[in-house]
Amino acid sequence: MSSNAPITSPPRIVTIGAIIALALLLLPLVGLLERAPWGRMWTLLTSPSALTALRLSLIVSGAALVLVTLFGFPLAWLLARGDIRGQRLVRALVLLPMVLPPVVGGTALLFALGRRGFVGAALDRWFGITLLGTTAAAVLAATFVALPFFVTTVEAALREADADIEEAASTLGASPAFIMRHITLPQVKGSMVAGLALAWARALGEFGATITFAGNRAGTTRTLPLEIFLALESDPDAAIALSLVLIAVSLGVLLITRNRWLPR
Repeated sequence: MSSNAPITSPPRIVTIGAIIALALLLLPLVGLLERAPWGRMWTLLTSPSALTALRLSLIVSGAALVLVTLFGFPLAWLLARGDIRGQRLVRALVLLPMVLPPVVGGTALLFALGRRGFVGAALDRWFGITLLGTTAAAVLAATFVALPFFVTTVEAALREADADIEEAASTLGASPAFIMRHITLPQVKGSMVAGLALAWARALGEFGATITFAGNRAGTTRTLPLEIFLALESDPDAAIALSLVLIAVSLGVLLITRNRWLPR
């Protein structure tokens, strides 16, 4: 008998609870599918406002992905291999955006990088740079919420990687750069791809931090989630169509990365 097989059947109350939980998860999706304007779907998705929001979402999420890769891997390596004081606190701070309400994250970004923020004021005074209302602000908001997904995934992979091979290569005279490129990265590249996919999906769907920090300007900061928010009042069919696009993308990412990030 397989070791994964249940020893006994679950109690009835457990089965009922599981059915209710699944219903709570599935009913909203069913509601969208039932109301979806299938006959107008293509027209709604190719409208000028939808295409503009889609283009901007791809730009913002793509730029956020670059920042996540550049700064997320060193942070993941430090958490997995480094010996620093306050490591638990640092890890908690990395995970904080995953549990923090997005609007709170946007408010924090606003008071740090806004025109009156302690960093934003310096940027404005010394370099004449104002982030509010710019695409760069939307990129920073997306990076803020997406970074933890990449860092946690890659950190776990680095902890599981075979460090003995790296130590042997170092003993034989290999440089740290050679070890990183030819030994470490090949071992964790699958998890890096999974982490990037999760981070991209999170950046693509970011709403709260973006509207709070970057604003809602067409062609500049109005990404797909913000376009959906506006369409709910003026054109609910368009909101449903765009929502289904984001759901399909998110579901696809989860299915692709399930073996790297989710338990089987």
